[in-house]
Amino acid sequence: MELSWMKTFVTVAELGNFRKASEALYVSQPTVTVHIKALEKELGVTLFERGKRLVKLTEEGRVYLPHAKEVLDLHQQGLTQIQSFTQGYRLQLKLAISPLVADTIMPFVLKNYLENHPEVEVAVEIMESQIIEKAVMDEVVDIGFTLIEYRGSQLNQTKLYEDEVVLCVPHDGLDNETAPALLPEDLLEQYYLLTHNHPVYWESLAHQIKSHYPKTKMMKVSQNHITKRFIVSGLGVSFLPKSTIRREILEGRILQVGFPEIELPRVNTYALTKYHHSLEKDFIDFVSGYQFQ
Repeated sequence: MELSWMKTFVTVAELGNFRKASEALYVSQPTVTVHIKALEKELGVTLFERGKRLVKLTEEGRVYLPHAKEVLDLHQQGLTQIQSFTQGYRLQLKLAISPLVADTIMPFVLKNYLENHPEVEVAVEIMESQIIEKAVMDEVVDIGFTLIEYRGSQLNQTKLYEDEVVLCVPHDGLDNETAPALLPEDLLEQYYLLTHNHPVYWESLAHQIKSHYPKTKMMKVSQNHITKRFIVSGLGVSFLPKSTIRREILEGRILQVGFPEIELPRVNTYALTKYHHSLEKDFIDFVSGYQFQ
């Protein structure tokens, strides 16, 4: 049995048309017909009910379709792994990283890790913290870097670092000696407060701010990197983990302002794994060594 017959069968089943399948596979329509007939002969069943324009799976075709897809998927996985092997990779590591973590030191950490471990092939998926736990549990990824503490018992959790939350405002263009004091009350009246860019602290913090400063106008902005752009452009202010604004402060695009009226939260970043294997452990230890300082 030829894999090309299965591929043609799956393509026809998905498109419902021999001509469209031939175009998708870059073969002639007679070739599609030959493949389907050869597969039907091999299996001893009819796979399609043929009409003038569309074809439909028979009952036997519906039964066989998932098996054909599984065989093709396994074949593709084998090709991918052998290609990685010939390129020098001997190990694979799949990571899920929250957008906020990906926007801090993680690119630098990954660059250094890969330079020191060229035998490891790393795949990265950017996921919201709310779904990283499930991705690790379902073994979609090997390690998840999340902002939400895991409270179950089926996964291993490592606390990477703790971060203070600070008030971030647009830079006023003045130096520290000549600039007037920036008062939180004035800033909250002048700008929108950009909220919900972190999955942990905003519900409580927004309630406290509204209680102390009822005139505050709030705008939900779900992504941290968009929040920073809005701050730099002068649209609003926000409370962000300090590690996420390090570059903007150094470059003079954002100012950090004290906010003594309310005790601001501290937030953590965690690494989640299902298995405590050496590859996962070594990578987490490597990340922990940077401490995101």
